[in-house]
Amino acid sequence: MHDTPPAHHLVERLRGTLLPAVLTPMDPHGAVDHGALAGYARRIAAAPIGGVAVWAHTGRGLYLSDADRARVLRAWREATPLPIVAGAGTPRSLTGPSLAEAADATVAMAVRAAELGADAVMVYPVTAFGGLDDGPARTVRLHERVAAETGLPLVGFYLHGEAGGFPYPPDLVRELLALPSMLGIKTATLDRAIGCQDALWAGRGTGRLGITGEDRMFGPSLMWGADTALVGIAAARPELSARVLRAWTGGDHAAFVRASERLDRFAAATFYAPIEGYVQRMHWAAVHDGLLPEGAAHDPYGPPPPAPERDRVIACLEELDAEAPG
Repeated sequence: MHDTPPAHHLVERLRGTLLPAVLTPMDPHGAVDHGALAGYARRIAAAPIGGVAVWAHTGRGLYLSDADRARVLRAWREATPLPIVAGAGTPRSLTGPSLAEAADATVAMAVRAAELGADAVMVYPVTAFGGLDDGPARTVRLHERVAAETGLPLVGFYLHGEAGGFPYPPDLVRELLALPSMLGIKTATLDRAIGCQDALWAGRGTGRLGITGEDRMFGPSLMWGADTALVGIAAARPELSARVLRAWTGGDHAAFVRASERLDRFAAATFYAPIEGYVQRMHWAAVHDGLLPEGAAHDPYGPPPPAPERDRVIACLEELDAEAPG
């Protein structure tokens, strides 16, 4: 198989770059603050990034209404000419869908992303496929459908179970990466080092991107073969993640160790059990850094966070601010 020209072009454009999986500014009831979104998009777009990912887990893309998803993507398209990767999956409003309904909804969301000007689609796993003997084959067919109906390059998404995903074994990774439309596979395994390693190693020699989504294993995942990053931890203070990636790709291993240590401290203050609380913690970090106003920094879909969690996030950022980045 050979790359389609759009996929090949985007692989080379994105390799070695950082794509934040961006937040969606909301009030406590889940109403999207579109004024705050425009300002947030401008500020993130000015950071050292290579593109953005909208409708991803960090942005609660599967919880948004169709109209809000459209407004979010339009806001980012207005804010930046950089590549936009849009997540496509089964909306949470679709309760108890059949396998066919879940797949159809994923394709429909992907088609809408293409209509709105996305440059690529990241295909969420269909959760129910994970328990089926033919789940891998169904996953491949879903990616083929999305590619055929959108005409866009694709990112596969190995997502951990706490967020609704399931493990992508090496054989499935290789099958997906053999599709002409694929840019690469994003690993977001949370803390499954073996699964992350196996998936990244399965992609070696394919010419596709090894995309890390490992907020708590960011530096190690680069050492295991990732060469691009699409991460929620970059939704606030993206330069922390960018500095690690830049040092690694530049071969400055001393700087890589220093930058990784700083990013790991931020990750430890934001990504911990209950893991779904990380979205709210990232909102707090964005408020502290002036990326979002207080009233638009709410995640109504995660667990109610106790006040000390915010103190932990702010203390970490202030500590990082007090140090020279190195």
